[in-house]
Amino acid sequence: MSRRFFIYIFLIILVVVVLFPFFWMFVTSFKPQGTGLSMTIIPEKPTLENFKLVLTQYKFGRYFFNSFVVSTLGGIFSTLFAVLAAYSFAKRRFFFRNGLFFLFLSAMMVPGMMFMIPQFVIVSRLGWINSYKAMVIPHLANVFGLFLLTQFIRGIPNSLIEASRIDGASEIGVIYRVILPLSMPIVATVFLLSFQFNWNNFLWQLIVTTKESMYTVPVGLAMFRSAHEELYTLRMAASSISIFPIVLLFLFTQRYFIQGLTEGAVKG
Repeated sequence: MSRRFFIYIFLIILVVVVLFPFFWMFVTSFKPQGTGLSMTIIPEKPTLENFKLVLTQYKFGRYFFNSFVVSTLGGIFSTLFAVLAAYSFAKRRFFFRNGLFFLFLSAMMVPGMMFMIPQFVIVSRLGWINSYKAMVIPHLANVFGLFLLTQFIRGIPNSLIEASRIDGASEIGVIYRVILPLSMPIVATVFLLSFQFNWNNFLWQLIVTTKESMYTVPVGLAMFRSAHEELYTLRMAASSISIFPIVLLFLFTQRYFIQGLTEGAVKG
């Protein structure tokens, strides 16, 4: 009993240590300007003026919209392509299937920085600079999602697929009626990971955007910090806005996220 008690105490301390910086950031964002460095934890006169200024005067509303568009489109299409590819690798037979699958997996060992220069050259020559296409299309190949989905779909009984084909379903019908419903936890997990990656992607979005109107939240936040180092309350408000969608999305889908990672690890 005493051992469990100390374990709980230790875990509670860890939670406090991890969450306190986020709590401080969120609380500071409600403090009036000029009091960002004050040691008071709870502001005496909380205000929403910082959020109003960040979203209107400093154009974070536009940055937020850009990030939402890029993350949503990237999440949807990368997940869709991963599902189609995973079904082919898991349930279809074709020449060099296993070799091609391991070739895709080997790409995960190559640092992403090595792809950045050729990707930028291609995007630049296509005239996609300062466009959503440049921010979304180069990252639609989700190899990790392909791996998770393939491992799970391999565990789906072939009898269910054959029964669906006997009922007259096409390959797309099999995916829509059989594969997707049974793989929903994994599909949700892949979408969440892809959404988070696109939302937090900083370097690539910085490279392919030169117009302020096309900045995403990470790029806009970096520019804001470098230009307004002394405006601590505004910086905290901008940082709170930047993490809000990810936290909200995870809170509503954490059950699918945890279930998807667990099932993707044991299916095969």
